[in-house]
Amino acid sequence: MSMGAYDEDEHERREEKARVDGDFAEERSEYRGRVTYDSGESAEALLDQFKTIKGE
Repeated sequence: MSMGAYDEDEHERREEKARVDGDFAEERSEYRGRVTYDSGESAEALLDQFKTIKGE
């Protein structure tokens, strides 16, 4: 077999691999809710806590 050539089995394998399943809903899911976060402490307090954890 020369460089770049492949047999029929390889062709079928690649064709099967490239097949796309169209059995899924095309519409996007809509998510409702709220995302909140609490920054809590200042940057200095967080750095102090980090240094404490590291053991400095």
